[in-house]
Amino acid sequence: MATQYEVRYATSPQDVKAYDTNRLRNEFLIDNLFVANNINLVYSHFDRFIAGGALPVDESLNLEAIDPLKADYFLERRELGIINVGATGTVTVDGTQYTLKHKEALYVGQGNKEVVFASESADNPALFYINSTPAHKAFPNKKIGIEDVEVIELGAPETANARTLRKYIVNSVVDVCQLQMGMTSLKSGSSWNTMPAHVHDRRMEVYFYFEVPEDQAVCHFMGQPQETRHIWMANNQAVISPAWSIHSGSGTSNYSFIWGMAGENLDYGDMDHCKINELR
Repeated sequence: MATQYEVRYATSPQDVKAYDTNRLRNEFLIDNLFVANNINLVYSHFDRFIAGGALPVDESLNLEAIDPLKADYFLERRELGIINVGATGTVTVDGTQYTLKHKEALYVGQGNKEVVFASESADNPALFYINSTPAHKAFPNKKIGIEDVEVIELGAPETANARTLRKYIVNSVVDVCQLQMGMTSLKSGSSWNTMPAHVHDRRMEVYFYFEVPEDQAVCHFMGQPQETRHIWMANNQAVISPAWSIHSGSGTSNYSFIWGMAGENLDYGDMDHCKINELR
């Protein structure tokens, strides 16, 4: 079976206060996303969010239904977002092939029975980062190219948080049930993402960090605003952020990350900001 998975249960902020480093990483860090000729998934009980990666090298990979879904096929009651962070590859959905170049995305709606990942070259394979959430309605599949995204410039060099945010899978770009995905890239000389920090009780979030140089790292901050914790992140790792938690980070160099959200509100601006000087 090429589709592997693990389950992560929901946790309360009161419990997380007592976690040591290993427990914190075991509960929230998602590692080993890209394993050759495998699809690796993490099923989180926070909003039933699935995050994972597909790395087809010299064979195609079929996205199979995993046991927690209790479904005949993966997208029987779900929608799917895919962003390619590797070389050119293809995603074939019920016989229709979509070519995804580097940093191109695909939204796949509920009800599609077969999703197959492949790389154009085994020597330079695609890296398909995957997010999936429950869906209540079938919306059309849609490829999102670089030219299709909404772009926002945020921050400033003076506060070390100058960054470019690109909205890929949001309701102003594509029809969706609850999944939202986008990409943020830090500019040279900046290190802080999502600062000032915020929380949003109506949505949880997963961050996937990439383009982190091999000898560098990102320190990801989480927890309640008055009780923060941190996790050191390497390239191609993801981290689960509960609705009660901030989600921010600072790197030893500039980097990029993909954010994915799920919950009851599609309003991107639905967040409660935290004052920097009140974080603890």
